[in-house]
Amino acid sequence: MAVEEDTRRTPEPPTAPLTEAQVERMFADMNDVIRAGEEMRGLRAEMIRLFADLGWTQDRIARLTGMSQPAVSKQVTKHKGADPSPPPRLSLDQHDTPWLEGRLWGLAEEISETLHDAAHCTRHVNAVARGRKHFTPQNVDELRRLVEEDLRLHRATLPDGHRHAYDEISRALDSSAPATPTPTESPSARRTLARQIQRANLREEA
Repeated sequence: MAVEEDTRRTPEPPTAPLTEAQVERMFADMNDVIRAGEEMRGLRAEMIRLFADLGWTQDRIARLTGMSQPAVSKQVTKHKGADPSPPPRLSLDQHDTPWLEGRLWGLAEEISETLHDAAHCTRHVNAVARGRKHFTPQNVDELRRLVEEDLRLHRATLPDGHRHAYDEISRALDSSAPATPTPTESPSARRTLARQIQRANLREEA
């Protein structure tokens, strides 16, 4: 009987570098702007399926999203008929454009919070979070300029890791090298994951 129970027991999946608190915050940010339209609803549904693919239980996802377990189950069930795709890599060292844009977004948010919303990039990141700005080439260039200005003006206040992250992101964005292999997640999901992982990385280094 003990052997049978062991075969049915599902171990907790590895979640590094994301903690439950970080994922809960990510979903809370999405919930805050769900009313902005179907784009955010679609992103939340994709992220639910993504974490289910990573091995997170539906009860756990429901708790973090603030949704009912049946609602989460419905989203996961819709996905089961599709061709299975490998789970996403949860590491910063990826060079597709949406991932780099998400890293830039996360870095800008960390700068804004560190400077108590006095950063030049604060208004821009707030607009992005509320769905009022999108990741067009022009908006990304503007955000890069604002982040670079904050890094220059507040060199003594901001940790060295912020400058290192910006230099790494900036070099990769300026490179024309294609991402290989092509990620299976949507650009919005890639940005959202990269944003949160970049923030977690910066806080670990601080």
